Amino acid sequence: MASKSLLSEEDFSCPVCCDIFMDPVLLSCSHSVCKVCLQQFWEKQDSKNCPVCRRRSSKEHPPVSLALKNLCETFLQERSQGTSAESEELCSQHREKLKLFCVDDKQLVCLVCRDSNKHTDHKFKPVDEAALDKREELKTALKPLQEKLKIFEKVKQTCDQTAELIKSQAKHTERQIKEEFEKLHQFLQDEEAARIAAVREEEEQKSQMMKEKIEEMSRDISHLSDSIRALEEEIKAEDISFLKVMNHSIHNSNKFYSSMFVSQCTLQDPHMLSGALIHVAKHLGNLKFRVWEKMQEIVEYTPVILDPNTAHPELILSEDLTSVRYSKEIQQIPDNPERFDSYPFVLGSEGFNSGTHCWDVDVENSIDWCLGVMTESVHRKRGGFWGGIWTANYYYEKYWSRSPGPSDTLLTFNKKLQRIRVQLDWDTGKLSFSDPLTNTHIHTVTHTFTQRMFPVFCNGINLPLRILPVQCSVRVEEHS
Repeated sequence: MASKSLLSEEDFSCPVCCDIFMDPVLLSCSHSVCKVCLQQFWEKQDSKNCPVCRRRSSKEHPPVSLALKNLCETFLQERSQGTSAESEELCSQHREKLKLFCVDDKQLVCLVCRDSNKHTDHKFKPVDEAALDKREELKTALKPLQEKLKIFEKVKQTCDQTAELIKSQAKHTERQIKEEFEKLHQFLQDEEAARIAAVREEEEQKSQMMKEKIEEMSRDISHLSDSIRALEEEIKAEDISFLKVMNHSIHNSNKFYSSMFVSQCTLQDPHMLSGALIHVAKHLGNLKFRVWEKMQEIVEYTPVILDPNTAHPELILSEDLTSVRYSKEIQQIPDNPERFDSYPFVLGSEGFNSGTHCWDVDVENSIDWCLGVMTESVHRKRGGFWGGIWTANYYYEKYWSRSPGPSDTLLTFNKKLQRIRVQLDWDTGKLSFSDPLTNTHIHTVTHTFTQRMFPVFCNGINLPLRILPVQCSVRVEEHS
């Protein structure tokens, strides 16, 4: 067997990672590879071949080569000892071992340097103590870096979640858009079919009317033609025969003449029917407008739409973003800056910094809710938003009002409400709550608003809190 001193580092190196073997396994072809390297190679290649000779391994889990493993450990130990011995430096001035560390000059020194005038009254420490102190200093300096690394890793994880959610949101939104347009397409197809059917029905009715008129005219024409032919035959007769017929007709109460002119006397002159043509204007006049007008039957307008990017992870929004319910199961969504993380809140998608705005909310099924407005700049993390919120609340079977401050104010309103109307007059600084079903005032807040205000909603139970649609209409304004 060859001496250890004759073996080089290459003899103990893995052919895959080119580093000293770690848990080397022995393949059936006699080649050795690190256990981890072999597993990674097989996963990447999707085969059980040797990384060196490409021969297929007969074993799925090759055994560890204990002899090679022991040789590698011995080699590493000897190399470490040799490196340690080589790394023991000497003083460049006195060629003595560097055993001390000058605290004042912050440099390694030997015993001769310590006693020299250059280091008079200086403080010294043994090398191992000085190294220990420096290691502690580095560990102390390392802690904030480690904390910062955790912050970066957490933010990166949030970014990864956000990237995945972006794809999911885009796919979900695209699907919903297609579904909504399918409904519109179906409506237009049904409307088209109905209007074409109306045209065809009118066509059938008026075609039948014209058919009957044509048949009547054909009968009259036939009758007149027969009379004309009879008279023409009488006229062509010989004079004596013609006169005899005439005399005979006279002696028989003018029956001849009556038969000659009866058709002229009883038939009125023909005329065209009024309104026989298709009423084109009725079918085509303002067609797009009439269809748009009828589209109100399937179209709804909701004055406030919820913003899913602000919703607390325990809130579930409806597909059309008009209702919200609470769920104990926390959704795996990124903690983006817009999202609430302490209370089950969600904001409207649009804020207001002028004008009057109103929305009705169905609260009949909820026993734990709050409605109102919140400033745009409010801090949404860890419950810091109470300084910029104005709401009417319902919990513990009582109604409360909340304004910036430490606690809620009890409202003396005992009736159980089914709907709440929230009305914000930003310019005059009024926020009022009322019951739209009975037109009953509940509470009014006065404040000089200086920021953009967003509708805010909170629901503490699994039954939906729903924003109600408003009636919309198509209106034509005449020129004055």
